[in-house]
Amino acid sequence: MSSGLRENLRTILSYRSALIGIAVILALVAVSVYTVIAIPYEEAVRLWRGGEQHWLDTPRYAYPTWYSFLLQKRLPETIIRDTTKPGPGVYKVVVPAGETIRILRIDAEFTFDYDDFPSEINVFYTVRFNRSAPQITLTWIKPDGTRIELRKFTPSSDGAYYVSSDAALTSREVERLVAEIGGKPNYELSPTITLFAVEDQTLLDRNTARVMKGVYRLSVEGLMFDPQSDFDLKLVVYGKVYGWAGTDYLRRDIGIALLWGTPIALAFGMIAAVSVALIQMSIGAVSAWFGGAVDNAIQRVTEVFIVLPFLPTLIMVSTLYKIDIWTLLLVIVLLLSFGPGVKNYRALFLQLKESQYIEAARAYGASSPRIVLLHLVPRVIPTMIPSIVFSVADFVFLEAALAILGIGDPRTPTWGKVIQDSFYGGALFKGLYYWTLQPAFLLLITSLSFALVGLALDKVFNPRLREV
Repeated sequence: MSSGLRENLRTILSYRSALIGIAVILALVAVSVYTVIAIPYEEAVRLWRGGEQHWLDTPRYAYPTWYSFLLQKRLPETIIRDTTKPGPGVYKVVVPAGETIRILRIDAEFTFDYDDFPSEINVFYTVRFNRSAPQITLTWIKPDGTRIELRKFTPSSDGAYYVSSDAALTSREVERLVAEIGGKPNYELSPTITLFAVEDQTLLDRNTARVMKGVYRLSVEGLMFDPQSDFDLKLVVYGKVYGWAGTDYLRRDIGIALLWGTPIALAFGMIAAVSVALIQMSIGAVSAWFGGAVDNAIQRVTEVFIVLPFLPTLIMVSTLYKIDIWTLLLVIVLLLSFGPGVKNYRALFLQLKESQYIEAARAYGASSPRIVLLHLVPRVIPTMIPSIVFSVADFVFLEAALAILGIGDPRTPTWGKVIQDSFYGGALFKGLYYWTLQPAFLLLITSLSFALVGLALDKVFNPRLREV
C-alpha cells in the first residue's frame, strides 16, 4: 500500500501544473498560519468592525504603497505630528506671563517632498481648563515663508478641526490668490491644494498645479488663563497610499481582510468539500447496500433536495436567523448532504456490491458494517479525492458570492466582504480598482490552484485520463 502511495505521489509530482497548484496552496496555508498567529481572530474582528473612529489616522480611499511604483511618481504617505508623543518635528513651550496667564507655543514641523497633494488635513485637539478656555490661533507656514491663518477659536472641549472641509478658508485663499496671481482658478480650489501648491500661474489649472516641496509648519499660539489649563494637538496630513493593500471608504486597512480571508476561505472550502463528500458517500453506501425500503426512502429524499432551490433557501435561512459564517457552513452542508452525489455514489456501490470478493466476504460471515467500511469504501475513496479537491474551489467561490449578496456574518473580514464593500463604496466608478481586484485575484489563484491539483489527481486515479 505504501509503495502504491509513493508511486501515485511521484506521478502527481510529474505534472508541472500540479507542482504549481501545490506551491500556491502551500503558500496560502503559510499565510493562513501567519495570520492566525499574528492577528488573533477577535483582534481582527475588533479592527475590522471598529469603524472609521478606530482608523482616524489612516487616509480614506488610499492606494496600496506599491501603486507609486506603477505610476513612477511619489505619492504622499500619511504624516502625523502629535504633541502628546514628543519626537522630531514637534515643539511645545508654555511661558508664564503673569500670575494666571500663560503663553502657549506649539510648532508641528514636517518635510513634504512628494509629487502629489495630500488627500486630507485634520487637526485633532484636547483641551483642559478649570474656568476659562484658552484662546488658540492656528497658522500654516509654507516652505517659502507664506503664512496662512487657518483659524482662531476658543475650544471648550476636545474636538477636531477638519482643515480640508473649511469652506471659509477656501474663500479667503481664493480671494488672496486672485489678488496676488492676477487670475482666477478654473476649478474649485480646496484647502489641501492651496496649502501645498506653488502660488503662480500654474495654480490656475488643476492639471498644471504643482506641489511646493520643502519644510511645512503648523504654528499654534495660545493664551491660557488657568494655571492648570493645557492644550495638545495632533496634526494628520493624510497621504494617498497606505500599506500593501490600501484602505476603503471607512479608512480601514484592506490588508486585514485579505489576510484573514485566506484561512477563512481555505477552512470554509475544505471543511465543506470533505463533509459533503463523506456524507453523500455514506448515504449512497447505505442506500446501495441495504436496498429495499431504505433505498427507496433515501432516493425520494434525495430527489426532493435536488429540486429544492439551493440559493433561495439559503437566503431565506440567513435572512430569518442572522447566522454567522460557521453556522452558514453547517446549513450548506445539510442542504447538500442529499445532493446529486448520493445517486452517483449509489451507482458505484451497486457495481461493487456484485463483485466476487464481496460475495466471498459474505460467505465468510462478515457483517454489513465490516463489508461496507473495509471492502467497499476503500475502493470508492480514490475516486472521491479529485472531486473533493475540485469542489474546494466551488465552495470558496460560494462563500464569496454569498458575502457579496450580504448573506452570512457581517462581522467576519473575508474576500467576499471586501468585494461587497467595494461595490457599496463605488470603487469601480471612482477608479479604485485595487479595492475589487485584490480579493478577486486571491479568489482566482485559490480556485485555479485547487483545479490544477484536481486535474492531476483525476489523471492519476482515473486511468482513462492518463497521458500516454
